[in-house]
Amino acid sequence: MRLFYVYFLILLPLLASSQEEAFYIEFKDESVAEAFTKIEYTYNVLFSYNDNDIINKRISIKRQKRTLREVLQALEFPVKLSYKIVNNRYIIINQFVKENIDVNELDNVIVRSYLTKGIEKNNNGYFKLLPSKLGILPGLTEPDILESVQLLPGVLSPNETASGFFVRGGSSDQNRLIWDGINIYHKGHLFGMISPLNPNITSEIKFINKGTHTRYGERLSSVIDISSKSTMSKTVKSQFGFNGINADALLEVPIVEDKLNIIGSFRRSYDDALKTFTFNQLTDKVFEGTKINQSDDGNNMFSFLDYSVKLNFKPNKNNSLYASIISIDNQLDYTLDDTENNRRLNDKLVTSNIGYGLGWRMKWNEKITQNTNAFFSDYKLNYNFITREGGTQVSDFEKRNTVFDSGLSSEVIIDRSKASQITFGYQYVLKDVAFAFLNTSNLSFILDTEDNMIQTHSVYGQYNYKNPKLFNFSFGLRTTYFNELDAVRLEPRIVVYKPLLKNLKFQATAEIKNQIISEIDETILSDLSLENRLWRLADGNTFPIINGQQISAGFIYSKKRLSIDIDTYYKKLKNITALSLGFLNPENSSFNIGRQNIVGLDVFVKKQFNGFNSWLSYSFNKSDSKFENLNNNKNFTSKSNISHSVSTALSYKLDGFQFALGWKWQTGKPYTIANDSSDGLEFNDGINTGKLPIYHRLDFSSTYNFKISKRNKLRAKAGISVRNIFNRKNLISKEYIGNNSLEDPIQLMEKFSIGITPNLMFRLYW
Repeated sequence: MRLFYVYFLILLPLLASSQEEAFYIEFKDESVAEAFTKIEYTYNVLFSYNDNDIINKRISIKRQKRTLREVLQALEFPVKLSYKIVNNRYIIINQFVKENIDVNELDNVIVRSYLTKGIEKNNNGYFKLLPSKLGILPGLTEPDILESVQLLPGVLSPNETASGFFVRGGSSDQNRLIWDGINIYHKGHLFGMISPLNPNITSEIKFINKGTHTRYGERLSSVIDISSKSTMSKTVKSQFGFNGINADALLEVPIVEDKLNIIGSFRRSYDDALKTFTFNQLTDKVFEGTKINQSDDGNNMFSFLDYSVKLNFKPNKNNSLYASIISIDNQLDYTLDDTENNRRLNDKLVTSNIGYGLGWRMKWNEKITQNTNAFFSDYKLNYNFITREGGTQVSDFEKRNTVFDSGLSSEVIIDRSKASQITFGYQYVLKDVAFAFLNTSNLSFILDTEDNMIQTHSVYGQYNYKNPKLFNFSFGLRTTYFNELDAVRLEPRIVVYKPLLKNLKFQATAEIKNQIISEIDETILSDLSLENRLWRLADGNTFPIINGQQISAGFIYSKKRLSIDIDTYYKKLKNITALSLGFLNPENSSFNIGRQNIVGLDVFVKKQFNGFNSWLSYSFNKSDSKFENLNNNKNFTSKSNISHSVSTALSYKLDGFQFALGWKWQTGKPYTIANDSSDGLEFNDGINTGKLPIYHRLDFSSTYNFKISKRNKLRAKAGISVRNIFNRKNLISKEYIGNNSLEDPIQLMEKFSIGITPNLMFRLYW
């Protein structure tokens, strides 16, 4: 039985005023669940309820203009509900609420339905996404985890990938991705085009881009903390779905009622069995500028899959345990027969990430809770470029990158009162990272090979204070010792939310973070020009610990059906390493050390009217970099700098139908201008002095939820999405690449956005 804590949260400053707003509404022999959904979108409220309390109950009321209070009164008899107003802002449904629900928990949420239903912003600054409740988003028929995050203010993906996004001017490797406590290093299916994590088994996503809790370390820009489902179902539940890219299935099986269950999911591409226009559009984008698209004679075998399994165990009300496994795998095998020279060229690329997680949550008493976790993550990238002549292998260039990441942590949470909470904990993490460039022939060279290990010990504490009438305040300190580097780093964190008026809040955060693992660009050795970013550990010398400092301040305004969120920030990143002009020189593989200064502004406006949900997001970003021995030691525009970006969307729900139309616009990212010469390309104008053209695209999505049979629980969902409706050809990057030989000249490769891409989806639930 799925049990929800029950309340309505009105996104208005005063519930009393919102209750007086009247809208036309009717129910024609509809289930109470359907009626609740219609009320949610009409009056901007959220329902939670016990399914068993409304099962087989239906409602009919004639079309009439009604206030929220009048609608609730009409539902009182069939549903037998009663309600009360709390703090002039919330409605509590007494029938469905357990006695131990703390009304103060409602104050944790600042804005519900931030972009759409299922996204909320909390008073500690982070966003929470609930995929099972997520409303429709432009261009998505299903909630891709990482693409949903990209719609939030300050998050941009200039290369149109799901995983390669920038958060407030930081590079993509500064985003930490966690699945059930397991660090994930895989960049995504189809070389980052699709999130590597299946959303259908996901319970909750926390996205944190400021004021980060002290339990989180390792990355500078953001944390995406994902939890898979942990609920105890009384019956077997399953679902199956497919779209133009992949098919997936999910199964949840109770083993011991209310104590032990297992849930698993599986997802795989099916391009090897059935070619679709959608998949071809994505692969054309991925392989753009590579030899795979440059030749019609080659044979390309590509596939991806992922699966996850989770065992949930609740021996009693005070203890809960889980064991989780996740596996992500991508494989490419490209063969080209050069019959003229009696040669066969073979590219093999495998990227995988398998992780194991264990967790134990123990409630000592009503005030003290302890969380203990352990994890292991194994990421591997293996690339082979094999040349055969007359059936005999003559050379094999090999590129490898491995990350072995494991850790153990335990924290204690003490609820001193309803207003204050203390958290303190310890974490141990071991990272072993290696990369190598090898060649079995004598015709080439070995660029580099390296294997580093770092052990870290972290202790942290945080104090949270909540008083909605005065302020919400969090202060924490994280201290980390890097064993092999013999270095200690302190990381203070502060979050403040202060009500100024009934409808206006002040928000401010400050934090310091450190990062020992990051990606380096490698392009000169990859004949395939794919997966050219490799993970590397800090060594304390040529590759130091990266330090990040961020402060932010702004306001949140909410009145009636209008919400405005404004936030300004300043980030300072130190000890960043760069490669000269963005590519490796095999004669000089030294790293340049520098810093990055970023200032920015994020503005978000949401308005609901007549059943429509609309929002507008604007971001300003100015990022400058300075590196030793680069650009004559002068400042230059950072690669991640997108000066202005705008996204807007309009969505509507009618019975089981949902529609969304969204537009993205942004200025082009910078690039280095190259000039032609007799010796090839020359770089004389400095780094990143050019700017790509303006980028924009229009996306559409629509879904329909329906029941297949009224006699059983078989339900279905169908949808269609169209990305880049006007088929606009946006230039999204200019890159300079080399080849597998020193004699090969540097070449310019231009990449464009994906063309018009429709996608169909169908899913069954039972």
